[in-house]
Amino acid sequence: MVRVQAEPFDPGQELAHFAAGRTDIGAVASFTGFVRDTHQGERILAMTLEHYPGMTERELERIEAEARSRWSLDDCLVIHRYGRMLPGEPIVLVATASAHRAAALDSCAFLMDWLKTKAPFWKLEETPSGEHWVDARESDDIAAERWRARGPDRVK
Repeated sequence: MVRVQAEPFDPGQELAHFAAGRTDIGAVASFTGFVRDTHQGERILAMTLEHYPGMTERELERIEAEARSRWSLDDCLVIHRYGRMLPGEPIVLVATASAHRAAALDSCAFLMDWLKTKAPFWKLEETPSGEHWVDARESDDIAAERWRARGPDRVK
């Protein structure tokens, strides 16, 4: 399931709902990303994420489908916010459920690596010295590249 929303979410509540009543799964892995209060030594007052409605959802659904094709997953959850957010607020939650921990952990890492490099979001940071757009990071591209060379890990 993919949700792109402006509204804040509670990661604990989302994870509890995600796994509620699921006796068929052996593992849930999750990642929650938050707005930091500093970036490259500069204080962050707020961050605004912009996106193209429709296109963003389709791309996140494509990334989720890629994870499902690589690993035996019982469920996936991707929540990504847009709009203005303050330091400490959650931006993204990724959760994967599977029969085995390796599939859950690896697919969760894959989803985050690909979201960081392929999801069509643009970050604008507000700082005491003004606003500026955040450039893509080479380290994110390197992290995502490891999955290109790696084939599916279909554990049953």
